[in-house]
Amino acid sequence: MRATTHRVIVGGSSRMTEIPDGTVELVVTSPPYPMIAMWDGLFSTVDPAIARALDQGKGEEAFSRMHAVLEGTWREVVRVLRPGGIACVNVGDAARTLGGRFEVFPNHVAVSHAFRRLGLHSLPTVLWRKPTNKPNKFLGSGMLPAGAYATLEHEHVLILRKGGVRAFSPADRLRRRESAYFWEERNTWFSDVWTGLRGERQGTARASPGRSRSAAFPFELPYRLIAMHSLLGDTVLDPFLGTGTTMLAAMALGRDSVGYEIDGVLAGEIGARVREEFPGLARPGEERLASHRRFIEDEGARGRVFAHRSRPYGFPVVTGQESDLELPVPEGWTETAPGSFEVRYASERVPE
Repeated sequence: MRATTHRVIVGGSSRMTEIPDGTVELVVTSPPYPMIAMWDGLFSTVDPAIARALDQGKGEEAFSRMHAVLEGTWREVVRVLRPGGIACVNVGDAARTLGGRFEVFPNHVAVSHAFRRLGLHSLPTVLWRKPTNKPNKFLGSGMLPAGAYATLEHEHVLILRKGGVRAFSPADRLRRRESAYFWEERNTWFSDVWTGLRGERQGTARASPGRSRSAAFPFELPYRLIAMHSLLGDTVLDPFLGTGTTMLAAMALGRDSVGYEIDGVLAGEIGARVREEFPGLARPGEERLASHRRFIEDEGARGRVFAHRSRPYGFPVVTGQESDLELPVPEGWTETAPGSFEVRYASERVPE
């Protein structure tokens, strides 16, 4: 396949002037979560009234103002998405005590409403369950009723679309078949509850001097979303790039990408992360192929007969839609300019 390009832009994403209208097929991002204390300073820098509201215990005002800050980026996301393009937004709700009152601030509701006001349409969402075994994870008065609360062990992955179903040209239709996923992957990925995402692929968590942690999501989350909702060669945008996890997933999957990061320390470290983690970017594809081969062997041992065969790899597949599926193999990369990368690919194609 052709090389892909990737660009890190240092700056805020409320004005993404570098990206023309309607040129992005997929957005995958996780914004700063309103009402999570580690992000108070960032939101208050944009709108000082947020800090005053927090100091005065006015939680609803602070919550609304923080989401108003995010809406500038959401407007730009809608502008740059192509018709039929999809936005995937990972966001968690916030539990907080202000003015002596404990409550949950429903960030996923506010983000969803903002996008719907801007014209996107909601699709079925994913609940990402990320349990913790910490002994103090439960909230409230322990075993006494009317004062204890369910612990928050999940985040939301909102999925929204611009307009109707994406139209595909003849060339797009070929890329679409090459970009297919395996039948058994479909059965896991398109469940509305995700568990067991392998966070170890995330790599070393990096944080700037002003943060205690990077708040990066695990590699598997953007990897799945990109594989599910885009084609080889599409452009993936992350307006809150952070440590660059979405960009690395796009490299692994043969998509172009662009990301905005306001924190210059984090943005500057993405090149170092590419150097460190690029040798492992072929591994997710290798693991998918190995997993499919195990699936075929197990099902064959049970007597299942497969009517279709993969043209690139020669092994059986469940459906004809998988017959042209070919996973890209990242082979090399070049930093063409500060914060800009080109990735080259090999292929594991086997003889027909």
